[in-house]
Amino acid sequence: MKREEILEVYEKGPEAVVELVESLWEIILPLEARVKSLEDLLAQNSRNSSRPPSSDGYEKPQPKSQRKVSGKKPGGQKGHPGHTLKKAAEPDHTLVHSVGTCEKCHQCLEGKTAVGHDSRQVFDLPPMKLEVTEHQAEKKLCDCGHVTRAAFPEGVTQPTQYGPGVKSLEVYLSQYQLLPFERIQELFMDLFGHPPSQGTLVNMNEACYEGLDSMEEAIKEALVHAGRAHFDETGFRIEGERQWLHVASTETLTCYASHAKRGTKAMDSMDILPRFKGRAVHDHWDSYFHYENCAHALCNDHHLRELTYIHERFDQEWAQEMKALLLDAKALVEERKEVTTSLNTEDTRRIEDAYQNILLKGFEANPEIPRDLTTKKRGPKKRTKPQNLLRRLSRRREETLAFIYDFNIPFGNNQGERDIRMMKVKQKISGTFRSEKGAKIFCRIRGYISTMKKQGQNVLEAIKSVFDGTPLVPALE
Repeated sequence: MKREEILEVYEKGPEAVVELVESLWEIILPLEARVKSLEDLLAQNSRNSSRPPSSDGYEKPQPKSQRKVSGKKPGGQKGHPGHTLKKAAEPDHTLVHSVGTCEKCHQCLEGKTAVGHDSRQVFDLPPMKLEVTEHQAEKKLCDCGHVTRAAFPEGVTQPTQYGPGVKSLEVYLSQYQLLPFERIQELFMDLFGHPPSQGTLVNMNEACYEGLDSMEEAIKEALVHAGRAHFDETGFRIEGERQWLHVASTETLTCYASHAKRGTKAMDSMDILPRFKGRAVHDHWDSYFHYENCAHALCNDHHLRELTYIHERFDQEWAQEMKALLLDAKALVEERKEVTTSLNTEDTRRIEDAYQNILLKGFEANPEIPRDLTTKKRGPKKRTKPQNLLRRLSRRREETLAFIYDFNIPFGNNQGERDIRMMKVKQKISGTFRSEKGAKIFCRIRGYISTMKKQGQNVLEAIKSVFDGTPLVPALE
């Protein structure tokens, strides 16, 4: 407002001034709330929230690891056996280097028998080229006049085609090493002098996808009957639209699924959680708790990041105390794992009591603000981040402290996060999937690769077995 307008209101008397201030206050309050929410958002980074490190930009936050200093020097520790390139028992080639003259008196030594050999081995790649095998099917003319042709081997169906070795290498490069098609073409050209077309590369991936249909179902069934499984989800793009990648996994099994939704519709479609009766480890996304047929455990790594944020942003000591309690409980569990499978009653009660006392401090520092009945807004007042976390830690204390009751339950959901991490690399390289079929191909093949990798199998050999028609079967729990 201009000065003249303010003076005009002033001359009308106190009630006019009060009415003006009230109207301005209705504008200022929402703006203050918006500024506060934006400041809170700017204060978040990969260290104190669930945001990925790639969102930190050029100004990375100062690293603050949750791990405690071990006191050990960097590198291999004393007594560590180390690893080096070992000699092959049977080398592929042996080159003998002869001695011509004595290095002392220069006498000719040709014709003398060697009294021994010193050996050194060089490990190198052989010349790389595609091998072409021509299959010739005989044709014979019978006395009856009919010409009979011999059968070609199974799988040899075209005048020219690529074999299982080339197909498995292409799938390995695109689905495991995450190389784009153009770079795969460049690699094939540089190594073999022969780049397959992009259409051929697509067909190779589709063939592998189709060959793993029954394998994916077997992995799903094994996950359904697992005693414990990890679940997570992350956003990615298909045809430019935001969709979601879901993962269900254990230490030896992995299954991925893509879906347009993040919540229960996607989880129902994946068809693992609706039938799962073990312990589901995940973050605090509410959709997971719709499944009451299984027990739950929350990821405390998420809690540590949120507590770090609350302590830094709101300067609330209870958050630092809760963080210290969770880390101390984790260290105690790691120590006791060597001799038992759960904490004794005394330790459990001590942690539970400390947990409750810290929650009380937190609720005291963040009292619930009743709804202002003079406003037209309905429903409860929006809670702050500290209030939301306190409510979760209070309502889900059993799921939060599950790791102290059963040592088979991990402190966090690192397994699920690790299994989904490469999707962010794929997204960074490719940006988006061009079709839903491409996303489904990636999910199925990548789930099989991850499973075989976890079980110590050679990834390239596992893929090749699919094209050979006899896929390697993973050990199913």
